[in-house]
Amino acid sequence: MRRIPLSALIVAGSLILGGGIAAAQGSLPTSGSAGGTDVPPSYLTDDAGRSLILRGFNTASSAKSAPDGMPKFTEADLEREHADMGTNFVRFLISWRSVEPEPGQYDQAYLDRVEDRVSWYAERGYKVMLDMHQDVYSGAITPEGNSGNGAGNIGNGAPAWATYMDGLPVSPQDRWELYYIQPGVMRAFDNFWNTTGQHPELVEHYANAWQAVAERFAGNDTVVAYDLMNEPWGGSLQGPAFEGGPLAALYQRTTNAIREVDQDSWVCVAPQAVGVNQGVPSGLTKINDPRAGEQRIAYCPHLYPLPLDLGDGYSGLSRTLTDATIDTWRDSVEHIAGNVLGGVPVILGEFGLDTTLPGATDYVDRVYTTARELGAGVSYWSSDPGPWGPYLPDGTQTLLVDTLNKPYPRAVAGTPTEWSSSVDRLQLTFTPNPAVTAPTEIYLPESGFPGGVDVAGADIVNWNPQSRLLTVETADDAGPVTVTVTPAS
Repeated sequence: MRRIPLSALIVAGSLILGGGIAAAQGSLPTSGSAGGTDVPPSYLTDDAGRSLILRGFNTASSAKSAPDGMPKFTEADLEREHADMGTNFVRFLISWRSVEPEPGQYDQAYLDRVEDRVSWYAERGYKVMLDMHQDVYSGAITPEGNSGNGAGNIGNGAPAWATYMDGLPVSPQDRWELYYIQPGVMRAFDNFWNTTGQHPELVEHYANAWQAVAERFAGNDTVVAYDLMNEPWGGSLQGPAFEGGPLAALYQRTTNAIREVDQDSWVCVAPQAVGVNQGVPSGLTKINDPRAGEQRIAYCPHLYPLPLDLGDGYSGLSRTLTDATIDTWRDSVEHIAGNVLGGVPVILGEFGLDTTLPGATDYVDRVYTTARELGAGVSYWSSDPGPWGPYLPDGTQTLLVDTLNKPYPRAVAGTPTEWSSSVDRLQLTFTPNPAVTAPTEIYLPESGFPGGVDVAGADIVNWNPQSRLLTVETADDAGPVTVTVTPAS
């Protein structure tokens, strides 16, 4: 979702749930006791075995209300993004209502449209993570909602046939986030999670819908991951009881279903959104991957510090509070990815802000630095036109374009230890993997590298000024190596 200014939602939810989120999460360890891990960062890998460093956008919010389920994002838009920022990753929004418009019937024409968009990314060397997106459960929660007819943007996700509100009301709200705590929406979630005991079939349908998606894309090397559910909400069940209960059970059921048809793609699991997006420790529990060999589970949290969600810029007290949030959020991410899930890769599935706010560049840099230190991929929210995105509706660039257009290693023939970059310099330290024969691939922007390149610590395989991609290789018997890339002198 675009953002979640959740202060009112958290307070109201606490009242409704009789003790609420704070009480439910009180049993969680503090950031000090939960934080940190001795497990080093892990990375998604490509079919050549290289560690992937993923940088890109969510594409796009406009898919939520589109009758055909497709975002208002053209191949020309992708080409512009690729040329301006050298992105290599997309979190592409799909929806359950589009995959399974009727019970047990999977819309192959919709999957054709998704596959067509995936081909755009494939032609440019991207990796795609398909995201089964939901906001406020379903467009069927109100007559004005968005269930594929383009009539509004109140809800998105589940098909109307899977939306059981049991006659409870959903009153109009000034803020769309507050629909989450309306009685009818709460009941729709409770019926989905089967905390009512009335609809055990819904989670089975959900897992089978994911299986249909995975069956279509199992042989597609561009689709590297499946993000199982956007920003889960537990209805009347919150905190560890939800994350370690029905949410973990759904993730396990869905992972098992996917593995029946796809053994290779990564399965991404996210914590509940409320609180965890704002730095509260997650109570998510272990998900077991039934695939043969090493597990391919990834952890895909979101980050929306409350001061920024409430409209403040990254300055003054808001900056201090936001920095504290990022620190506690990082502790929780390291704990869940390293200790709970067993040392899995991390993808920051969403973060973003209004780029016109004070300190926006500093905030974006701070989050990307944190992601780099975590070894995490990043999909910024979002590619939609406007002040939150890289372009305004008239095509004018926002500050995101220059902020994000920096050198970075896209695929590393080993395990990165650390890396850093400025506009005209990249330094990468990694331990080569002798089993990987493909070269290390690095993106270099034209602004910092207008001509040739100098490389220390590795041999140049190829430098392509048109694609902006440099490939290098190191000696087969090398231990940890440091590669430094600068413009040719």
